[in-house]
Amino acid sequence: MKQQHAFRKAALAAAIASLGLCALTGAAAAPVEHVLIISVDGLHSVDAERFIATHPESALAELAEHAVRYTTAATSRPSDSFPGVLSILTGGSPASADVFYDVSWDRTQWPPGPAKCTGTQGQQTTYDETIDLLIVDSRGLAIDQNRINPDLLPWGIKDGSCQHIYPHDFVKVNTVFDVVKHGHSGRTAWADKHAAYDLVTGPTGKAVDDLYTPEVTNPETLNDSSGNPIPGPYDGDYGVVVDAKGTHVTRDATVSVLCTLDNDKRKFDALVAEINGYDHTGKGAQVGTPVLFGTDLQAISVGQKVSLNNTDGTCFAPDPAGLNGTPGGYVDGSGTPTAVLEYALEQTDAQLGRVVAALKQRHLYDSTLIVISAKHGQTPIDPLSVNPPNAPTNKIGGLQGLVSAYVTANPPVNSPAAQAIINAGENEDDIALIWLLAADQSKAADAAQWLREYSVAAGLHIQQVLAGDLLKLRFRDPTTDNHTPDIIVVPQPGTIYTTSTKKNAEHGGFSNDDTNVALIVSKPGIREKVIKGAVLTTQIAPTVLRALDLDPGELQSVQIEHTEVLPGLGL
Repeated sequence: MKQQHAFRKAALAAAIASLGLCALTGAAAAPVEHVLIISVDGLHSVDAERFIATHPESALAELAEHAVRYTTAATSRPSDSFPGVLSILTGGSPASADVFYDVSWDRTQWPPGPAKCTGTQGQQTTYDETIDLLIVDSRGLAIDQNRINPDLLPWGIKDGSCQHIYPHDFVKVNTVFDVVKHGHSGRTAWADKHAAYDLVTGPTGKAVDDLYTPEVTNPETLNDSSGNPIPGPYDGDYGVVVDAKGTHVTRDATVSVLCTLDNDKRKFDALVAEINGYDHTGKGAQVGTPVLFGTDLQAISVGQKVSLNNTDGTCFAPDPAGLNGTPGGYVDGSGTPTAVLEYALEQTDAQLGRVVAALKQRHLYDSTLIVISAKHGQTPIDPLSVNPPNAPTNKIGGLQGLVSAYVTANPPVNSPAAQAIINAGENEDDIALIWLLAADQSKAADAAQWLREYSVAAGLHIQQVLAGDLLKLRFRDPTTDNHTPDIIVVPQPGTIYTTSTKKNAEHGGFSNDDTNVALIVSKPGIREKVIKGAVLTTQIAPTVLRALDLDPGELQSVQIEHTEVLPGLGL
């Protein structure tokens, strides 16, 4: 494969050079032997561009010196983590992968429990941190094992029999890991924030050789606010402690940039270990640097979202920058970061520098294509665009609750369509996905029109309602597909359907702040350029395969959606 790759590259380079279009010189003309994908949740293009400009000595700036930067790149719609990561790794949108959220709906499944595949089909599928396997030790402490508890998974028919449906079973197309490992015997590795990211292992569940999922909601270090170790008893690893009064205290890393950086560091440690030829532990026998590997990071996303860093006091990590109790997010609508977000950016870049140094030490830097992007952005960037303006919590409550309250207060507007909305399966952030019950699917058009008609009166702050043909233009037909919502509510920018006071931003929606993400493709020898034309993160997957001299057409999403490789790389 390497000889064919080198021959094809040489011929292509000569052809491009003859046209005066050569984008690659020097080391970039050598074969790509490894691809490293780093997904940084929340990283907008403006975040990356501003950081590169203001931190010229940073690792990100170094990578940008020999990279193509796509400044209007867009991720999936909806822009939640599950469709976002699948956009990067499958080459397709929910139109082909058929995954809309980590907590969504399946019309053919049965709920977890001993009843298995009996009763009425159709129920919520929950693939987030709540399906983690917990072990209770002798002290009564629930210790997270960073593995899925199968007893918490839904049931479905698989291979002709009733089985637990894992996250990877939920995806209807293959991934780049499937192509590299199963099609071409290349080693693969990925690290992510929940055990539910079994999702990326492909339809077989075996496409990733080294899957590492340290639970992001559980910080590793157990220190007090002064940085001193908390005396035992405690679990030693995963965020459940017993205080001096014997009270069990559960800690959530995602309330604090500091604790989330600690979780991210574990994934950077895994990357360095893999670069050095080990699995993510850095121990045991060397297994070789993966052909395709990567990770997802969370600290920047948390820095954008937290209303006040460590607002509930459950993070005990050292606070050298004095961030606790200070606001996250942005200072203004131009994307100027607060001190909390700036610290997350700087510390993430410092860890990125470790990865670059490890590649250089192993003499792999010149042969590794590095892709930096994001599953999703975050909205709103502008703190003044929060909707409704100047609301104390910046939130308006859940859409279903608002509908229910409105029809209760105004009985004449109650109708079968309104009740169908109230009774439906739903998930919401800065978007609302509505799966009508089977008996109500025929009411989809009426329910959508009800939402449009009463949006203002009920305080729903709706920008657009997608249903019927408007929805089928983007996705599958919900009347024949088991995952596609019947209705998608796109709220006015800045609107978040929640009452939580811990966050000043969210993701999942269709807005520019949600979907415009950084996309940087770097390798020594690539001529630095900025491309402002529209591209999608779905184009990463076929680009990765083309760089490895593999056929992008081996991806099922590429076949379905005709996804092109990224322009400007000379691949």
